[in-house]
Amino acid sequence: MAENNLQDQLYGFLKANPSQAFPAQTLVDGLHLPGDNAFTKVVQALAALERDEKIKVNDDGAFQYNAEKEGVIGEFRANERGFGFIRYDDNADDIFVNPDNTMLALQGDQVRVKLLNKGDGNRGSEGQVVEIMHRSRERMVGEFKLGSEYAGYIGRITLTDKKFATYEFLIKEGGMAASDGEVVVATIDAYTTIDAPKQMTGTVVQKIGYKDAPGVDIMQIVYNHDVPHVFPDDVMEQAEAIPDHVLDEEREDREDITDQPLVTIDSIESKDLDDAVTVWRMDNGNFHLGVHIADVSHYVPEGSPLDKEAYKRGTSVYLTDRVIPMLPRNISNGIASLNEGVDRLAMSAEMEFTPDGTLVNHRLHKSVMRSHARMTYIGVNDILAGDKEARENYRELVPMFEDMQQLHNALAEKRKQRGAIEFDAPEAKVIVDPQGKPVDIELRERGTSERMIESFMLAANETVAMHYDLAKVPFLYRIHEAPDSERVEKFFDFVKALGCPVKADPNHVKPADLQNIHQYFVGKPEEQMVSTMMLRSMQQAKYSDQPLGHFGIGADYYTHFTSPIRRYPDLTVHRLIKWYEQAGFGSDAQTKYREQLPVIAEDTSVRERRAVDTERDTDAMKKAQYMEDKVGQEFDAVVNGVLKFGMFVSLENTVEGLIHTSNLTDDYYAYDESHMALIGRRFHHIYQIGQPVRVKLIRVDTEQSALDFILVDPDAAPITDIKVADDRRGSFGGKGGNHKKPGQQGRGRQGDKNKQAGKPKDHRAPKPRQNGSAQKGQHK
Repeated sequence: MAENNLQDQLYGFLKANPSQAFPAQTLVDGLHLPGDNAFTKVVQALAALERDEKIKVNDDGAFQYNAEKEGVIGEFRANERGFGFIRYDDNADDIFVNPDNTMLALQGDQVRVKLLNKGDGNRGSEGQVVEIMHRSRERMVGEFKLGSEYAGYIGRITLTDKKFATYEFLIKEGGMAASDGEVVVATIDAYTTIDAPKQMTGTVVQKIGYKDAPGVDIMQIVYNHDVPHVFPDDVMEQAEAIPDHVLDEEREDREDITDQPLVTIDSIESKDLDDAVTVWRMDNGNFHLGVHIADVSHYVPEGSPLDKEAYKRGTSVYLTDRVIPMLPRNISNGIASLNEGVDRLAMSAEMEFTPDGTLVNHRLHKSVMRSHARMTYIGVNDILAGDKEARENYRELVPMFEDMQQLHNALAEKRKQRGAIEFDAPEAKVIVDPQGKPVDIELRERGTSERMIESFMLAANETVAMHYDLAKVPFLYRIHEAPDSERVEKFFDFVKALGCPVKADPNHVKPADLQNIHQYFVGKPEEQMVSTMMLRSMQQAKYSDQPLGHFGIGADYYTHFTSPIRRYPDLTVHRLIKWYEQAGFGSDAQTKYREQLPVIAEDTSVRERRAVDTERDTDAMKKAQYMEDKVGQEFDAVVNGVLKFGMFVSLENTVEGLIHTSNLTDDYYAYDESHMALIGRRFHHIYQIGQPVRVKLIRVDTEQSALDFILVDPDAAPITDIKVADDRRGSFGGKGGNHKKPGQQGRGRQGDKNKQAGKPKDHRAPKPRQNGSAQKGQHK
């Protein structure tokens, strides 16, 4: 192999994997070079690339593509008006790309960007796309329309992904035959060009079903996000060969804990029960907490078809009326489900806590367990609330549930003391009929039992992470890094303007600092607004091989150990526990997984985001369908987002929609970025996040999952003293007819009496939501 060719191969590989660093030996192994001097040749080629600054070497001596030298690499976020943004770092603001500099990149494409300017305090960075490194889409999904005015094309498809709604997609001859009205999958044979910047072409390769057939709407979203949902034959063959009960030989080298009073506590509809718990008082007055998790790794050998498919999926995906599982159902709902009264293999975390919730001892081991009761959240909540019938039905377990509640209270108080941030935002479940049509939206209650199980899972995850971090061995963690100081500073300025005293340092922010701010606003009209802005200032949780802790829950150590049925990282953690138990913590044992873990962390984080996006899009679609027959009705709502073009509102049932500035006809409205508010130029009405409003639904677009609202009573909005520019050239919204508004001449001065740094006065607006729980009860 010629030296230049070897450099090209190495450079091409590292460039294609820009976020990862590889040791020289890994690169040698991947190239399969013949001869004894292969390692020397690779090192020489890498040295030449480093001299040219095409690659760089990290502190561990591993080699990585030098993105700083050749521009920033990130994900392109497209806007329908032609411009876009590049997301490239959780700690940095996105880079703006104007329409002339996008290279016609599509939503989600991985691109390399040349910085044109780095921005300043008033203006963000701007860049130019210089290379489309990886296309996010190789296929498109849409409804087939027969017939075309273009020669060589038999029709077109209407793209269902709203990010691509403005594109035309032509279907060539030669693919699978489709009928008018069928939803199909098509390959992208030709992307957009300068001559056709909004046109792509391809051929049909798969038919999903007719547009109005039950379930097809959800499957469109599944295909749009490229979620694997059909298990290959070899995977099913392997799964079906697994026994449906624990074999005698599988009990060897495991601790038998079948006599312990273990119970599962889940929702009524759950079928994959992967965690069982028990609590008892010890002789010394401490609590024993046992968290016992299905040993899925026993049935999914590394490198097997089952393992490869689970890795490809990364996580189970929950979509309204169905689940796309990570593992076949005979595993997830069968041998790996901790069903009542049957023996199951488990990975156990047994912990000892003092009465105030301090961990003083723990032990991790393999076990054989048996669930003594299949409990539901509702049932346990009834027991803890004193329901006589429920307590009588489970009288033998009642004392344990009461101990569980005491331990949970202690653990929750510990988390509060260290600054854990807990938002009580409402969650909803869309109820559908057998045909998939939404018939109701139920707000979910989070009672004591739900919070109790959450406390126990958090405790187990923290304990496992602590165990291996202190052992200083390679491990997989769930991390949530501290927020970027610039974003925190903006958030601090925002809440100070609302009257909140802030003494924290944005460069050294602690979870308790944000918790204190949250507590200041609990019960106040601004609570929802502040919670939303706080979340936006924080980073996204992800997986990592580095123990960076979890900022949101104030934990120094955290991993995912408790759900291996539905999350691949948990499956990996179980394998690591077994491996270190077998091989010890020596240097030889540490080499087995060291190089794999960064890749697993990156890939599973990406697949987690794919699942979240799929679930969110499905939820939005079903909510839009539910609201379709409610056009013209009025609702109480809360503003949950404000932008230049309008404000987003959320109804009590969590349905969201937009009030566009063109529908704010009582005034010209300007967007004030410092207060994140829309403010009327003449009459000084203000709209901010968290503000209650009364709205009317005027339009539902189920294709794009979009709802449009108008304000029922614009005069009910509070008045502000914030001054806005007299500019009607694009920053402002719709124009009303007569803006004199009789009787309103003095209202501009009315706000002076209650001036509070832009804080809106609560005039005649409906009472805001105080918290999710209260609202859930009202909805029921």
